[in-house]
Amino acid sequence: MSAGLEGVVAAETRLSRVDGNGGRLVVAGHDIEELATEWRLSDVAALLWSVDGEKSLSGPEVEAGLARARGVAAERVSRLISVSAGATPIEALRIGWSLFVDTDPANYGLDAATLLTGSAPVFVAAHHRAANGMTPLLPDPARDHASDTLALLGLDYSALPARALERYLITVADHGMNASTFTARVVASTRAGTISSVVAALCALKGPLHGGAPGPVLDMLDEIGSEANIAPWIDAALEDGSRMMGFGHRVYRTRDPRADILKGIVGDLKQDSARIEFAEAVEQGVLDALAARYPGRRLDTNVEFYTALALDGIGLPRELFTPAFAMGRVIGWCAHIGEQVASGRLIRPASQYVGALPDGAVELRMAG
Repeated sequence: MSAGLEGVVAAETRLSRVDGNGGRLVVAGHDIEELATEWRLSDVAALLWSVDGEKSLSGPEVEAGLARARGVAAERVSRLISVSAGATPIEALRIGWSLFVDTDPANYGLDAATLLTGSAPVFVAAHHRAANGMTPLLPDPARDHASDTLALLGLDYSALPARALERYLITVADHGMNASTFTARVVASTRAGTISSVVAALCALKGPLHGGAPGPVLDMLDEIGSEANIAPWIDAALEDGSRMMGFGHRVYRTRDPRADILKGIVGDLKQDSARIEFAEAVEQGVLDALAARYPGRRLDTNVEFYTALALDGIGLPRELFTPAFAMGRVIGWCAHIGEQVASGRLIRPASQYVGALPDGAVELRMAG
């Protein structure tokens, strides 16, 4: 048995390869650094959604589809708001996606992947604005997807923050067999449909051990407060057994390559230099402390640390960090769902029963 399915290969995929020892992420044949620097979000979505070879998409086709999907979602905003009072932003997105049906997504003139990806910012922004006493805004099909996402939130959607958000969404679009992606593939293997599979994946992302850590990174920086308090705070946190938010990864045994991409985005945003210098000092202080405390274990900066600074610099409130992650990762979820359905195999792992038996034995070595 492998606890947490550590090292267990559950699928073959053409979508992404995570090299945990080398610190490299390849997405559909391209290094993530190339995609996040040179590609547009719609082109990355077209790449991932076409990787199985059964369909051929172009970036402009995807961009046009996402614009139509935002319009479809806007028609359902009043219904979303009427049933999502008191919900968290990620729960509101779950409710919004659940307003669509698996039986015939073509009713909307869109495939399910485009519908889900395009509708996400509309639902998140509408719920956020309504929850804060503001009127939801209408999408504009003339804007690209990242620009319209910021505009729907009432944020600056000029070229600099829009491109920063787009690069972030590309960076997190796919990342191997993580918890939410595996959930999507399990549900897809039952032929439940793309929408149900993505809703299930979102529920997995809601857990703080998977998609919820970027916000607490800012909480950590706020709590530390000053450079003079970095070392005392880290020492106290390690003594208490507290988790260092933004450090360590289940797969990577070296620096997460996405961290450097996000750090570059932070630099491009030209945020307050003192704040960036403070964050870098915290990063180095944590890395030094972890190296001294765990000399045989490599714990490095992960994607969450600079994600927090990037999304904060773009203007997103902390409670929207996990929904923003979902806006990017849904592209990968949908690609994995298509790949899983094409495989035609129901995911059904075995288990080992270790409870009591009627004849007095305490363990059964083989179980279906």
